[in-house]
Amino acid sequence: MTEAIQTIGGSVAILGGVGMTFGALIALANARFRVEEDPRVDALSDILPGANCGACGFAGCRAFAEAVIDGRTPPAKCTVMSEGEREDVSDLLGVDAGAIDRQVARLLCAGGSDVAPRKASYIGLESCAAAVAVSGGGKGCAWGCVGFGDCAVACDFDAIRMGPTDLPIVDVEKCTACNDCVEVCPLDLFALYPVDDHLFVQCRNLLDGDAAEAVCSVACTACKRCVQDAADGLISIRQGLAVIDYDRIELENPAAIERCPTGAIVWIEGQQFPRLADAYDDVYAGSAQA
Repeated sequence: MTEAIQTIGGSVAILGGVGMTFGALIALANARFRVEEDPRVDALSDILPGANCGACGFAGCRAFAEAVIDGRTPPAKCTVMSEGEREDVSDLLGVDAGAIDRQVARLLCAGGSDVAPRKASYIGLESCAAAVAVSGGGKGCAWGCVGFGDCAVACDFDAIRMGPTDLPIVDVEKCTACNDCVEVCPLDLFALYPVDDHLFVQCRNLLDGDAAEAVCSVACTACKRCVQDAADGLISIRQGLAVIDYDRIELENPAAIERCPTGAIVWIEGQQFPRLADAYDDVYAGSAQA
């Protein structure tokens, strides 16, 4: 028994010695390589909205604050800050908060329940992802918005509401371009665009002519009228769909939409679908009262 106790005691002593040695080494390494953090990081973190939405491109507000202090990104990259918060940041850092081209999410589909009939009834979890996985969404247009509102659920800023024709509506004033709706849409119908871009093809249907219009009356039919009416090189037809070259967006012209037979290509000044402006105004009014 005594021998066993001695063996255990020796083991404990050895382990204790090893632990103390490594503890001392860690303490020395910490003292030797410790990097003092700029106290402005904490101050800036306290000013930021704390949304941790990722719209700035960093994993949370503190990571963004560190990047700003290090000069790796301008304060203006935070699209959630209020004007008052921007002023506080400018006062803290002694610099202009700067400005960037603001972006918003745009839905590239206008095929609501009024114009795009369903080919099958879907009964199950009310989720776009689930519906697409089970039945392709149930719509005659396999590329069109399913309308269950995964994007609205994913939006932490209450910037998306479902409209009267089962299409999501983006509130441009609330949208922070966080990209959540882009990532959650199973059909890739959302994309981020500069808020000053106005010309859009609200269709992803790759059919053309009568075949496209048979599944959605506002589908792009690849008739090429917009190509003819737009500035040279601004619009082309690819795989049966009009495509806008946004590198040439300075040539943007509302004339490109005037002869579109279905209204698939639109000029958006505000937040509504031009075809349903009054109905969507009612939805926005309801949102404001809620």
